[in-house]
Amino acid sequence: MVRNLLIGWALMAACVVIHAGGVTSAVRWLRRRQIPAKQLWPWARLFILVAAWVIALHVTEITVWAVIYAWTEAIPGIQQAWYFSAVTYTTTGYGDLVLPADWRLVGAIEALTGILMCGWSTGFFFAVVSRMYREEVP
Repeated sequence: MVRNLLIGWALMAACVVIHAGGVTSAVRWLRRRQIPAKQLWPWARLFILVAAWVIALHVTEITVWAVIYAWTEAIPGIQQAWYFSAVTYTTTGYGDLVLPADWRLVGAIEALTGILMCGWSTGFFFAVVSRMYREEVP
């Protein structure tokens, strides 16, 4: 059980690294963009790109958890592991697939990690929206 908790902690750390790298690269990309103030479509396009990038980060993180679940046979098969990871990370938690007893706390760590990463993404998206409003003010 301690081994599995260490695996969960390592996976959480991997998610933080993935998210930090992804958000940092997005910030660098955004700094080079000049979006005209008071023009809807350029800002809408930017928000779509940011949302797509953030979702790609989350899908990557979900995939990392899924690969470990499948590799350790905590969930049999990559397709089932990916599905389980997605519903756990997003805290949907359908309950149709469950981890073995010695892995259940790892599932809880994944859910907490998903909440944290989604919160980080929300904060980042809010910062982009704030930039839009700052650029509108004369």
